[in-house]
Amino acid sequence: MADVAAAAGVSGQTVSRVANGRSNVDPDTRRRVLDAMASLGYRPNSAARALRSGRFRSIGVIMFSLSSYGNTRTLDALASVAAASGYSITLITVQSASQSDVSGAFLRLHEHAVDGIVILIETHRLGENELSIPSGLPVVVVDSSADYPYAVVDNDQAQGARLATEHLLDLGHETVWHVSGPPESFAAERRRDAWRAALEERGCRVPPLQIGDWTAESGHRIGATLAEDPSVTAVFAANDQMALGVIRALHEAGRAVPGDVSVVGYDDMPESANFWPPLTTVRQRFERVGEEAMSALIADIEGAGGEHARTLVPTSLVVRESSGPRA
Repeated sequence: MADVAAAAGVSGQTVSRVANGRSNVDPDTRRRVLDAMASLGYRPNSAARALRSGRFRSIGVIMFSLSSYGNTRTLDALASVAAASGYSITLITVQSASQSDVSGAFLRLHEHAVDGIVILIETHRLGENELSIPSGLPVVVVDSSADYPYAVVDNDQAQGARLATEHLLDLGHETVWHVSGPPESFAAERRRDAWRAALEERGCRVPPLQIGDWTAESGHRIGATLAEDPSVTAVFAANDQMALGVIRALHEAGRAVPGDVSVVGYDDMPESANFWPPLTTVRQRFERVGEEAMSALIADIEGAGGEHARTLVPTSLVVRESSGPRA
């Protein structure tokens, strides 16, 4: 910094102001300092900055699955907002939602010196106990229950499931079968409860729940069973991949979609518009969830955060050719 100051003919304090992006520097002076930095190969020392300010300009992300479509889209938005705000991302993946895995991830992030943590959590219960999140850092939880003393951001899972179920009932189907995600999934639970409530409010029979594991393979297995029952005319799958498996099984059994059976998915992944037939599905706004979560965390880190609240991002129904009136 002293070399830059000498080359630019300014004080070390002026170089510091330029290096830290302060606005109280004359434009011509700023240009001279930046030119001197470039010619000398000077780079501000982030470690020294952190020691002075107590901020590391780094945010930790704990994620339970990189293979999930929604998680990867949310992570992309988190990283974009962080970068635009001058923060880097440190990603820690864990194999399960066990207390030891989560606590271990927090310890590793403390070692990496982060200013706050975002948790993308899919599993919401650990046996009979709720997940306990260590304190000491600002935290935002994505895709979780509101039982934590932190800001929580999520797509409105219940709204989306209700839209899907009511859409099929409005088409004249007497009831709607549901292919659910795994029991330990918070998102699957919310969708499952809303599906059941929508049927009960309309006075419709609630068919036996069909439990999948988010994969197209599980949807295909369940779909093969549903295809044998002529009373099945409408199926709501808890994600697009399982809907794809259901549609394949129905085709293989000679049951037309949507002529014999209407199918609705959930997520609106890009490929869903190219299923055959194109899939009616619930659109989740993963990008907005990521943006809301990171913005809330940065506001908390920088002292501008408000009360820790639950933010639900609205979902919407995208109607395509896989759903139609009951034959």
